[in-house]
Amino acid sequence: MARDGEVVPVDPQAVVAVKKKSSRSWVLLDGTGKATVLDVDKYAIMHRVHIHARDLRIVDPLLSYPSTILGRDRAIVLNLEHIKAIITAEEVLLRDPVDENVIPVVEELQRRLPPVNAIRESQKDEKEFPAGQIDLDAGEEDESPFEFRALEVALEAICSYLSARTTELETAAYPALDELTSKISSRNLDRVRKLKSAMTRLTARVQKVRDELEQLLDDDDDMADLYLSRKLAGASSPVSVSGPPNWYPASPTIGSKISRASRASIATVRGDENDVEELEMLLEAYFMQIDGTLNKLATLREYIDDTEDYINIQLDNHRNQLIQLELFLSAGTLCMAIFSLVAGIFGMNIPYTWNDGYGYMFKWVCIVTGIVCACVFIIIMSYARFKGLVGS
Repeated sequence: MARDGEVVPVDPQAVVAVKKKSSRSWVLLDGTGKATVLDVDKYAIMHRVHIHARDLRIVDPLLSYPSTILGRDRAIVLNLEHIKAIITAEEVLLRDPVDENVIPVVEELQRRLPPVNAIRESQKDEKEFPAGQIDLDAGEEDESPFEFRALEVALEAICSYLSARTTELETAAYPALDELTSKISSRNLDRVRKLKSAMTRLTARVQKVRDELEQLLDDDDDMADLYLSRKLAGASSPVSVSGPPNWYPASPTIGSKISRASRASIATVRGDENDVEELEMLLEAYFMQIDGTLNKLATLREYIDDTEDYINIQLDNHRNQLIQLELFLSAGTLCMAIFSLVAGIFGMNIPYTWNDGYGYMFKWVCIVTGIVCACVFIIIMSYARFKGLVGS
């Protein structure tokens, strides 16, 4: 009974009402775009999608796992930031449907997954178009497998999310850096420090997603593992498709899935099971997008580094100016010390015989001492200028 779980169909606006069940809640979307909230345990999910417990831990929100896209026999395990999903050939399971960042993904999946009504409308026009044309149009609609459409929505959502965070960071960072260059203060320095920390964290997140996509693109076998419809076509038998009853009603599009699988089996017979061009083009498109986001962050990092270099140059310049002022004051102090020494010697109240009758010499001693001190000061400053210790 524990594995049966609780199945509660809801519309997208009622998803927020199950916030208390977010730890066990999943939202299921089938090929028609119908959303259903499942409150089940991990064993029921493992039994439904046929994955191991270690794969299910990847999408556990309580555990910290890097961005991962894994292809299994009957499912794709997806962990991209806040998007934690399990994609099969017929349905999508998303973790934490009450998350504010997951709700737009659910709505986009409902919009992008093809409804059955499109096929019914094409059947209504059977009188105007021949049957062969209808099959051709339906084949074009079903050209992209279900798992690729769901994967595309997830990749588009995470790329857009990271790009939006990068744009927000750029909007806040560039004015703060410009303000720091015009006025160096503790407030501006602390503001830039926080922005740089946020940029470092965001860069690490974007880099993880980029590395995962790059790893997939470099390995054709990993990309081939993501072709769930092709695997379903290879495993399906034309004699019998019966199996053990499922604890949850099957998708209404199971007939169309088997039809697509039978068409794909022809390609398998022809030796196209290793053809991953379609998935490669899909991944390359979003790899270029996430790489562009990473380049924006790299440009922002370079701008921050250039700003830091400029500030260090300004601080060094101020430090040099202080050193020059200190040299100027030290030379002046030395000259004043010499003048004070001479004035102190002749100003002592000691009865010497050479002081008698020579009172008029005091002013000449002061004048000559002042001239000598001025000359000493000029010589010191000239020597410092000659050595490049002071500016010209």
